[in-house]
Formats: sequence, structure tokens, C-alpha cells
Amino acid sequence: MPQIFSFNKLLLFSLLFSLFGFSQELPPIIKYNPITYNAGNQNWMVSQDKNHILYFANNEGLLEYNGSVWNLYNSPNETIIRSVKVIDDLIYTGSYMEFGYWKRVTNGRLSYFSLSKKIKNKIIDDEQFWNILNYEKWVVFQSLNRIYIYDLESKDFKIINPNNPISKVFKTENAIYFQVLNEGLFEIENGKSKLVSDDLIFKSNKIVNIYQDNNGLIIHTKTNGFFRLSNKIISAYSTSADAELNHSSVYSSYQLNNGNFVVGTISDGIFIISKSGKIEYHISQNNGLSNNTILSLFEDFDKNLWIGLDNGINCINIQSPVKSFSDDTGKLGTVYASILFKGKLYVGTNQGLFCRDYNSKDTFQFIVGTKGQVWSLFVNQDTLFCGHDSGTFIIQNNTAKCIFSQSGTWKFQTVPNKNILLQGNYYGISVLEKNNNQWVFRNKIKGFDYSSKYFELNSSNQIYVSHEYKGIFKFTTDLNYTKAEKVSKLNSPKKGKNASLIKYNNIIYYAYKDGVYKLNNKNNIFEKDTILSTMFTQDEYTSGKMIVDNSNKIWFFSKNYIYYFYRNKLNYKLKKNTIPIPSKFTNSLTGYENISQLNDYEYFIGTTDGYYTINLNELSFKNYTVFISSVSSNKLNEKARDISILDSGELNYDENNVAINYSVAEFNKYINAEYQYKLEGFQENWSQWSTKSSINFKNLSPGDYKFIVRSKIANSNLENSAVYAFTILKPWYFTNLALLVYLLVLIYLAFWINKRYKNYYLKQSVKLIEENNLLLEIKELENEQQLMKLRNDQLALDMDAKNKELAFSTMSLLKKDELLSVIKEDLKKTADEENKSMSIKSVISTITKNINREDSWNIFKDAFDTVDKDFLKKLKILHPLLTPNDLRLCAYLRLNLSSKEIAPLLNISVRSVEIKRYRLRKKMNLNHENGLAEYILSV
Repeated sequence: MPQIFSFNKLLLFSLLFSLFGFSQELPPIIKYNPITYNAGNQNWMVSQDKNHILYFANNEGLLEYNGSVWNLYNSPNETIIRSVKVIDDLIYTGSYMEFGYWKRVTNGRLSYFSLSKKIKNKIIDDEQFWNILNYEKWVVFQSLNRIYIYDLESKDFKIINPNNPISKVFKTENAIYFQVLNEGLFEIENGKSKLVSDDLIFKSNKIVNIYQDNNGLIIHTKTNGFFRLSNKIISAYSTSADAELNHSSVYSSYQLNNGNFVVGTISDGIFIISKSGKIEYHISQNNGLSNNTILSLFEDFDKNLWIGLDNGINCINIQSPVKSFSDDTGKLGTVYASILFKGKLYVGTNQGLFCRDYNSKDTFQFIVGTKGQVWSLFVNQDTLFCGHDSGTFIIQNNTAKCIFSQSGTWKFQTVPNKNILLQGNYYGISVLEKNNNQWVFRNKIKGFDYSSKYFELNSSNQIYVSHEYKGIFKFTTDLNYTKAEKVSKLNSPKKGKNASLIKYNNIIYYAYKDGVYKLNNKNNIFEKDTILSTMFTQDEYTSGKMIVDNSNKIWFFSKNYIYYFYRNKLNYKLKKNTIPIPSKFTNSLTGYENISQLNDYEYFIGTTDGYYTINLNELSFKNYTVFISSVSSNKLNEKARDISILDSGELNYDENNVAINYSVAEFNKYINAEYQYKLEGFQENWSQWSTKSSINFKNLSPGDYKFIVRSKIANSNLENSAVYAFTILKPWYFTNLALLVYLLVLIYLAFWINKRYKNYYLKQSVKLIEENNLLLEIKELENEQQLMKLRNDQLALDMDAKNKELAFSTMSLLKKDELLSVIKEDLKKTADEENKSMSIKSVISTITKNINREDSWNIFKDAFDTVDKDFLKKLKILHPLLTPNDLRLCAYLRLNLSSKEIAPLLNISVRSVEIKRYRLRKKMNLNHENGLAEYILSV
């Protein structure tokens, strides 16, 4: 036993001391590393302009930050910029053998103008300018060797050249001081140095800064702390940080607007010391800073403390209503539950249960026996219950008493008018009962064995249980809560990842990815709550976890916001409030978000690596200004060029890809600005709210455009909106002049076409007339041809008639000769018979004369030539070998006479005619296929 007791004591002692120092709650710290701002590691000085834009003297050049975008401007001679100071609208910088100022030009970029060129021959070789101050109408540039005083009105320089190196120049409300090593402290009067004190303290101790109050000067030295100089009397100015600062090498010092001092060291981060000399914060790399070497300090207009580090830049939101504690050691772990009970703050984590006095800065103490996962903390009847992975504990006087260990415990729920508690366990729901003023486990409700992480009772004492993987169960119990009855699973709403169930204002709510549903107590059906469900639109859902605090507010958590609702006192409707803290900044464990109320306005929110507190009463936002920082345009596949943001822009038609950057110069870690824009002439409706601070418009058509952007922070819209108007010019072939030319060309073309058409139609008319005339001529020709045809036909008829007449005449001649021959023969016979009388002989002689066949032929030939002119000539030409008798036969064949009819005309037999026809074919060389008559008729 003694050994076990000693071990437990040792364990408790080691735990207590292992947790020492991890309970300091710090303001939010924003870390910017060189990769983020894309410049050098070291940052030597910080300044800010009236638009809240910050400037850093960086190893790579002048670094600019407007709250959204970092811009680096290379130093004019490619050396380290050691100093920067904003004076009016100009940004003065000093570097290696060079100083001057930067001025913003029309495109929003900075352009450098050198001042040192005017006195280039007076600058010492290898001189660097480490500090810049302004006093009334002068700007002071300080190197380690000399001080250059520039008169803004006369543009002249005065140079102070001490014999020894200058440590630094300091400005107070009424004077400018500087320290010369081994000589003392000096003041500048009328452009000359005046000794203030040559005390050994100021000769041997390097001064880092000088401040002024009603009692004189407060002088901060590098190694011996603070001194006061009043009426030439030097005295120590003691603080509670002196002991720690004596072991640290102080490099920089700064006084905040509230009078507190910030001390930057070489190896131990910063100390924030109150006016009374008490340490408010000690922040180093161990508890939040990126680096322990502090090169520069600066407080901006919003009371944020900027720290230029040896490796990066940090911003501390000193005035933030949010204070955070980050457990870098992992000893505290992930916070799942918290509660304020009897003046002590209890924090349940995956490492166990811890507590400390709420109003002190004491360290958290581990409560022995609670090692492991804590799920919930609950107070009922002045008793603190702890739901644990190992069961249920009652916490009294920093000790834990286990009253249930059969299963892990999720949560606790009171039962109206009953002296019992229901607790949701890994395997169903069980009952705790108070007997003899002691809470004890009574029974498990039989008949329901599902995990009961979230459950509630309605007005009818029905129990609703939300199971992430199965959905919502409903059941009743007997009067003693020993047995589950009428167990059923609801079909709607559906199951959902990270879903949750809670009772608020006597209404049971269920939240999952599809929205928030509330139970209608009249019909016991879940109905969608349209007001609460608006939180999970636009892909905002991450968790349905709901928490009701002591002030009857109901809290929700989404991707980019924390919401809380409370009843309006006038109409009892829920009023929505938004805290724009994204889940990625809070590091809350999704599905296990937790928040507890510490006092009227302060809340405790657990995270995966500690916790943070937020004061709603201080959660107010300044009226920031949204502004357009740059506008650029580019042609397709070409590099973008910056254009003027001071005047309306005019872009060529092919420079129609426009990028616009805008910003609100606020630097709060947890509170982000959101933007909404529209481009009149392209889209008339406002876009969705977004934290994105730039927009690109591609392939815009020619025309006039007006870009309007507005911003909001949390629940408040900023008063102003930024406007930029620009015009994309039409291509030259669409300009007004071109259109006028096109119009004139069209008019000319119309006139020309009209004229051409007139000429065309005239020509067509002439052509038509000619064609009609031609048609008429053709018609006339056709008529003439028809007439000619008729004439030819008539001629043919006449010829046929002539031929017939000729044939008839020929036949008549033939008949005449035949008749005469017959008469002659008869007369001969008669003459012979009658002894040939002389009278008969005379008749015979006459007849013989009339039957002269040659005369008949000649008559026939003349008639034939008249009817069928030149036939015989043509035939003679075609066939020169033809004899007169052959021609006579051809003529008879032409008349289409048969061989029988031809024979008498030739005074030969029919057989002889056939022979003659055969011989005629041979003379004409006719083929066997060709008929002689057909051939002769065709000639």
C-alpha cells in the first residue's frame, strides 16, 4: 500500500507539473511564412497607410499586404530594404546607399522615385539606411554613420555627421533624439545635434527606444531594462519583466496606444508589459510565434500587433474578443466538453478531466481517476456528472467517484417530476436514482440496446433517440422506466452523418445534412424548420451538432460560421446571429463541437488542440472599407497587363479577359470579410457571398460595364461599395466610323445594285423583246416552213399529179402506138387480102410515121425533165457509164412503172426488161439488199 500510495502521489505530482504553463490564453496569432508572402525571410520594419495597407521592409524588397493579396516590389538597386515609413500618400524606404519614396500610379501599382540621387556624391560608401522618421515638415533618414534631414517644402537636405556611429533615431511627441555610441543621447534642434545626456548609462547601454509621458522620457535599453530621464535626472523604471529581460537580448521595443509596452527579443519572443510594469503576455515560439527573433514591431489602426521576424511575419489580434489556448504538448488533448461549476472551470478531453479556478491564471489540474475519454459534463441538483468512456463519474472536490461502469456514458437527461436521471450509454439507456442523498445506478431500460448518444423526452414522455447509422428511434417505457415499449424507427427524417437531436423551448429538433427538423407535438411528426435550415444551404453543412446554453440560446456549427438563435422578446420568433469563424480556423472536431457559457457574454469552445474563448459583448466590427486594389486585362493566351483603377478603363476588343482584385484591409484571424459583386452589362444580379477576393471575367463582349463589389463582416454590411467602370471597345470594323463607312458602302451598293438591277431588267426587257421578236421570227419561220412544207407537199402532190399525168401521157402514147400498130397490122392483113390497095398503103404509111418511137421518147423526156428537173443529169453524174437506153429505163422506173408496163415502151419483152434491170443494177454497183426502184426513187 505505501508503495502504491507513493506511486499515485508521484503520478499526480508529475501530472500537475507537466501541465504547468500550458494554461495561458493568448490573443489570436496569424502566421505568415515566406512561402505565403513569397519574399525574403527577414522583415526589418513595418508601416501602414491611410487605407490600412501594410508595408514591410523585406530582404527581397518592399512587401505590400492589403488583407487579401501580397505584392513584392524589388528594391531599386536589388539590395535589402532596411526601413519603411508611410508619410501622407508616399511610402519612403531606405536600403543600401539608396533612399527615396514609392508612389501609387494609376494602375494601383507602386513606382519608385529616388531622393538620394540628388546628393549621391555626399553618401558614404557602403552606407545603409536603417530607420526613417517624419517630424512636421521633415523626413529623417538614418544610417549608422549619419542623419539626413529632408525638407518636404524646400526639397533641401541637411546632414548631421557625428564622430561616432549612430545607434538609432527616436521620435517622441515633441522631439527627435538619437544615440551616438560612446558619446550619449542627443536631440535634433534647428537641423543640428544637441547633447541631452552623456551619462555613462547612455554611453555604455544601447538604446532600443525612447517614449515620453507626463514625467519625462522613458528610455529602454538593450540589456539593462527601462530608465526614466526627468529634469536631467536618470532613475530606474522597474517592471516585473526585468528579471526575464535581463536574460534576453532585447532587439526592438514599441509602445501600444493603450500605453502598454511590447519588448522584442533575440531569442525569447515578445513580452507585453502593462503601464504598471506587469507582464500581460509572454509569447514565444513555444506558444504561438513562428520565430523567437523579433526584428520589428508595429501596431496598426485596428490595434493589431505586427511582428517582423527573422523568419516570417506574425500578426497578433490583441484587441480580439477571441482568446485561444493551443496545447502544443498534447497533454491536454482534444476538448469534448466543458462546464463552469462552483467557480471552477472543468474541461473534459480525450486525456481525461481537468480543472482550474476560473478567475485565475492557474494551471489546469488533472482529476485523478478520469484518465481516458470524457464525453460530457452535466450539473443536476448541485452535482457534477461526468460522462466517460469508462462509465459515469460524480466529481466532488477535484476527485472522481465512479457510480456506473457497465458501459461508456454519452449524456444525461432529467425526467420531469422524477428524482431520477436518464443516461445515454453505448448500449441503450440506463437510470440513475438519488437515494439517501447519493446518486446510484438503478437499472438499464430493457428492450432497447442501441447506442444513445443523443436522446430527448417529449411532453408525452416518449423517448426519441438519434442513431447516426440507423436514424431516429421512438419508444415509450413503463412508469418506472425499466422496460422499453412500442419501439419503432422513423422513416423520416433520414439518418445522417454527424446528425444530432436536442430539445429547445420544449420542442425536439433534429439536424442533419438536409436541414433542421422539429417535432410537431400534435401529430408526433418531424417537420422541416425553414428558418433554421437556411444555415445548411450552399454546401455549408459539416455537422448537425446543436447545443443549448444557460441563456437559452441554441448554437449551430457550419463550414464557415458559428450560429446562435434566441427568442425575440417581442414576438417570440427566433433571431439569427452569425459569427463568421470558419471551422478550419477553430480546429473543432466535426460532430463533437462543444461550447459552454462562462458568464453572460463569455463562451468556452473546445478544439482538437486546446480551446478558445469568445466574448459576445466585445464582438463588434469597425466600419471597414472595401476597395479595388488592381484591375488587369489580357488577350487570349497572353500575359495580363495592369490598367488604371483611378479612371474608367478602355480596353481593346481582344483584351476582353478582365481580372479584378478587391479587398477589405482587416486582419482578424477568426473574422473574415465576405464579398458580393455584380457586373452591370453582363450580370444584373448579385453573386453569392464568398471570401474570395478576386474575380475573372472571360471573353466579354464589346460594351460598357460597371463592376460593383460590396462586403460584409459577420452580421454587418459595410457602408461603402467599390465601383469600377470600364469599356471594351468594339473592333475597328464595328466602330461608329466603320459603321458609317459600312452604311455609305451599303447605300452605294444599294444604289449600284439598284442601278445594276435597272440595267439588268432593261437588258432583260430588251432581251425579252428580242427573244419575243426572235420567237415571232421563229414563229414566222415556222409558219414559212409550214407554208413551205405545205407548198412542198402541194408541189409533191403536183409532181405526183404530173408524174401521173406523165405516166398517163406515156400510157396514152403507148396505147396510141399499140392501137396504131394493131390498126397497121390489121390494114396490112386487109391490104394483103385485098391486094394492097394504094389507099390502104397510104394509111399504113401515115400510121408508121405516127408510131415513131423516138419522137415519143423525146416528148416524154422533155415532160419528164420538166417534172423531175435534173434527175437524169444527176444520175448521169453519179453513174457516167449509163447509156441513153439505161437512162430511159431509169426514167420509167422513176415513174414507178412495172416491167410489164415498160416492155411496150421499149418495144421489148418483159424478160428483156428484167435483163435490162439486172444489167442496170450492176452498172450502178448496187448491193443485193438495195432495191433498184427504191434507189432510183431516192436520187
